[in-house]
Amino acid sequence: MRGNLASRSSRRDRDELLGITDHAWLLRSELLQKRFLPARMTLGSLPRIPRSILVTFLVLILIATPGFADSADPFGIQGRVPRAVPQGGVFVVTLKPAAWIEGVRGTLDAQPLIFSPPEQDLVQALIGIDLEAAGRRRLRLEANDRHGRIHAREWSIQVKRRRFAVQRLTLPRHQVELDPETLTRVSEEAERLRELWKTVTPQRFWKGAFLSPVPAAMVPEGFGLRRIINDQPRSPHSGADYKAPLGSVVRAPNVGRVALGEEQFFGGRALVLDHGLGLYTVYFHLQGFLVKPGEMVQKGQEIGRVGATGRATGPHLHFGVRLNGARVDPSALLRLPLP
Repeated sequence: MRGNLASRSSRRDRDELLGITDHAWLLRSELLQKRFLPARMTLGSLPRIPRSILVTFLVLILIATPGFADSADPFGIQGRVPRAVPQGGVFVVTLKPAAWIEGVRGTLDAQPLIFSPPEQDLVQALIGIDLEAAGRRRLRLEANDRHGRIHAREWSIQVKRRRFAVQRLTLPRHQVELDPETLTRVSEEAERLRELWKTVTPQRFWKGAFLSPVPAAMVPEGFGLRRIINDQPRSPHSGADYKAPLGSVVRAPNVGRVALGEEQFFGGRALVLDHGLGLYTVYFHLQGFLVKPGEMVQKGQEIGRVGATGRATGPHLHFGVRLNGARVDPSALLRLPLP
């Protein structure tokens, strides 16, 4: 009887040891694949190692390999990265990074991604595709673990071409063929806007989805229009127009800070809101302002009235979006689900 018990105990110990050895081989192959162990390391002699030493060895490896089970996706990508995005499109990348990685960063080609500060362990980056972009774009994420190793993932994103309408306008000659003084003014105004688009506020002001700046029943038109004014080709229309009655209320689509409020030659009474992290919304041809530069505004707050100032053929609101310099379709931003 005692011999049978000893025999069964010996077989049980051997089976447990072989089971641990099997796990060791699986662990070794995974560690080698992830480059956590040198290729010369071998566990071939493990069956002859005392079980207590083997278990201690495995535990030490697991402790020294933080987040091993999740190493396939240290970024914790929520949802899917789109494989194709239309010209003027916008999408969001949401991450829940593993606790053992630091310094999450990314690029779309050479353009750095701007990530929001962590909220409930999540970080986000809004990514815009310019209305004249074409071809393929490479999205890359990188991060370091606590041992200085770099982890990276890449995606190829195809920019889908859109068919933009062509609009022909006839305007007074003095609004098209500008005198030297007006040319200087227009150049200075354009430069102020270019410098503004380069400025990235590190805070994220916006909260949740963006609202329409005018009643939702109104449909924006004209984004990307190839304009021909007095038979002269012009830059594509970078915003969308809302045909609204003179004096209609314009509301802030989200929380932001008034970054600019001035009279411009083309845009008339022009207002720009900074929503943080490189995201701006633009309002041209206003009848008047209800806020002033530097002021923080809340989602839905009245910021101005629809007008026909500047170079406009009638009352309407020009609503534009700039995201890290990209001219984005405002309708795409309004449709984007944001927590």
